Amino acid sequence: MVGLVMCTGMLSAQVTCPNPFDGNSDGVVGIGDLLDLLGLFGDFDADGDGTWDSLDLCTDFEACNYDASPSETCAYLDFLGVCNGGCTGDSDGDGICDDIDTCIGVFDECGVCNGPGPTEVNIASISVLYDSVYAGQVDTWFVFEVGADTTFAYTCPPPPLPCGELMAFDGYGYATVQIGDQCWFAENLRALHYDNGDAIPSGLTDSQWNSASFGATAIYGEDTGCSSESPDFDACDPVESLAAYGRLYNWYAVNDDRSLCPAGWHVPTHSEWTALTSHLGGTSSSGEALKSSTGWKGSGNGLNTSGFSGFPGGFRNSSSGGYFSLAGERGKWWASTPYSSLAYYRELKWTTNSVFSSYTSRKQGHSVRCIQD
Repeated sequence: MVGLVMCTGMLSAQVTCPNPFDGNSDGVVGIGDLLDLLGLFGDFDADGDGTWDSLDLCTDFEACNYDASPSETCAYLDFLGVCNGGCTGDSDGDGICDDIDTCIGVFDECGVCNGPGPTEVNIASISVLYDSVYAGQVDTWFVFEVGADTTFAYTCPPPPLPCGELMAFDGYGYATVQIGDQCWFAENLRALHYDNGDAIPSGLTDSQWNSASFGATAIYGEDTGCSSESPDFDACDPVESLAAYGRLYNWYAVNDDRSLCPAGWHVPTHSEWTALTSHLGGTSSSGEALKSSTGWKGSGNGLNTSGFSGFPGGFRNSSSGGYFSLAGERGKWWASTPYSSLAYYRELKWTTNSVFSSYTSRKQGHSVRCIQD
């Protein structure tokens, strides 16, 4: 029945009074109407999640849980897009967080993370795929090739040697040692052959050594020009010096593609030497950790806390007739990095615990260490 009713102080003809809580006049008292009503009392819902700001634990639209019910403290997407996941990086983009990724990079065909790949790839088999169609008009089946499936066989290099175990190469077992993230030979190389089995020229006279522009090796004291400052033995006796110091090599042998070091190892670069000394405290003091605890002249012995066991094996000079000098006083080791027409090396001295970095003629005879790939 339609009658006269009073609404908000006015007389009008209508069915019912509008609901005083239906602020948007849509005929329904909804959440928006309630929020408008509560807004009269000074509260707001800035992020529109249905929770008043005074009660909302997160009002940041950038948060991944701003509209959580019940309300939660703000959380954000991690590096993998997981809300409050905690992953800070996925540098190889494989969807696995770096802190749990077993390989930051890619596995090669041999299953080695960032490995060099197989040494040889062969086709093991080829399967040709065919299909056919029947032509009824001529009562004939037509057979045609639709593809081929090739299976490859891989020859993989041996797995990396666990650091700390002996590394057999050219008839000798080398001690190895872990220093920081690097695995080193813990003694100088003494090989007479490259990794491919080719012989390294040896037994050169002083004059031959001085003029050689090819890879060559020598034992300290094996020719006439020689001086020894070793406190323990006569370093000019090649039998004794070989046992203590290994062999000396010119840089042409270091740089030979046939490789002075065994497969999976190489002569360290200039930067790898720098990483070694940095790990041990820097060039001004790391010599104490690198030098052997015996064999150095005077008070020059080190502590060998690194296990590197650096002995003062001297060198073979190319600028003074191929003579052998400084055994007992200094140890010199090649880096594989060239410097113009020269090459880098590292040096330890009996008078200091510093490690020296410099470059010299490629004809010089220095000791060599191998580092694992």
